[in-house]
Amino acid sequence: MKPGRVTAYTLRAGYFVLGLLMLVLAFIGALLPLMPTTIFLILAVWCFTRSSPRLEAWVLNHRTFGPTLRAWRDQGAISMRAKAMALAGMAGGYAAFYLAARPGIPLALFVGLVIGGCAYYVGSRPLPSAPAPSDADPRPGPEKSAD
Repeated sequence: MKPGRVTAYTLRAGYFVLGLLMLVLAFIGALLPLMPTTIFLILAVWCFTRSSPRLEAWVLNHRTFGPTLRAWRDQGAISMRAKAMALAGMAGGYAAFYLAARPGIPLALFVGLVIGGCAYYVGSRPLPSAPAPSDADPRPGPEKSAD
């Protein structure tokens, strides 16, 4: 092997460590009100897809975060509640920035355009479609009449 060449093992290990770092940041984001959580979980799943199928499955099947992450991965969808929280967070973040920093007009417009672009992107994502009932669903389905 030539020096300086990245092996598949080294790449997987790098993605694994990066995925763990994203999980730590997501955990911190779950505790701190102004730090995001979901984006770090999305990045963790992306890293674990390339390094650890077991941890990828664990994050995707998490009771709290799993449905949101699966909707994003499978459909590029964001729930209405998550959209509302994200948009409110962006508006609150911009208000805090504007009031605390007292920026000049050019900087205020630039930051407003960046946040507005992000808000447009979040708002334009589709809503998750209802999951199809599985065969393992214990609830009885609609009765079919035999004519």
